[in-house]
Amino acid sequence: MFSLQNQTAFISGASRGLGEQFALTLAKAGADLILTSRDVSALTKIKKQVEELGRRCETIALDVRSHESIVAAVAEAKQRVEKIDILVNNAGCNVRKPALDVTWDNWNLVLDTNLRGTFFLAQEVARHFMIPAGYGRIINIGSVTSVSGYAGLGPYGASRGGTKQLTMSLADDWGKYGITVNCLAPGWFKTAQNAVMYEDAEWVEYLSDRIPLKRPGNVTGGDLDGPLLFLAAEESRYMTGQIMLIDGGISTGATRATPNKKRP
Repeated sequence: MFSLQNQTAFISGASRGLGEQFALTLAKAGADLILTSRDVSALTKIKKQVEELGRRCETIALDVRSHESIVAAVAEAKQRVEKIDILVNNAGCNVRKPALDVTWDNWNLVLDTNLRGTFFLAQEVARHFMIPAGYGRIINIGSVTSVSGYAGLGPYGASRGGTKQLTMSLADDWGKYGITVNCLAPGWFKTAQNAVMYEDAEWVEYLSDRIPLKRPGNVTGGDLDGPLLFLAAEESRYMTGQIMLIDGGISTGATRATPNKKRP
């Protein structure tokens, strides 16, 4: 089950964190890969790991904030591979600030990367690969902030909420071409982007208490591997336009409604 033999996957933002793990997960399932990053040299390590698994791995420079870069990257991919079956729209960034401190440039950086980039990369890959082939799996990476609001994450939450809505729109638009579009939405996982927060033991304890499974997610421990593979595989053929929350249950709104101490 969940074999990706003879499949080619394109992953944006693949040089670290979730992107690296997604690359290894898809390669282990048999997929060949096209990995992208603003800095191609940052992909050297993951390219070697993928090739050691016996899979083909192409690396291409891509800055999803630039439409010119998106068009060029997909054109380059077209020269190197015959098809792209799977797109993982993973490139993203965040700015953590109180709402009154967010600048115009902060807002544009986050929305241009996380939302605009997601749309236009999906558009190019669909146009040049998936629609002509009559098949595709697009996996947009969202977040628990796609469905929940957090102070200090205004632009990020807006971008991830937009990703959820965009996913539904593209699913409706492209279903007739045999393309499924779904949103994989991790909860609180420690990555390079948020590692500083996990240095605060008190905050980690507070966070874990709010998660029904009582721990943050584990990127390298496999918590996202199965969901990613399902969305990438033929087995998800009748699922589209959906958000898959992998968050330990925090999106249930988990708030204690009973006191800690039992009454005597």
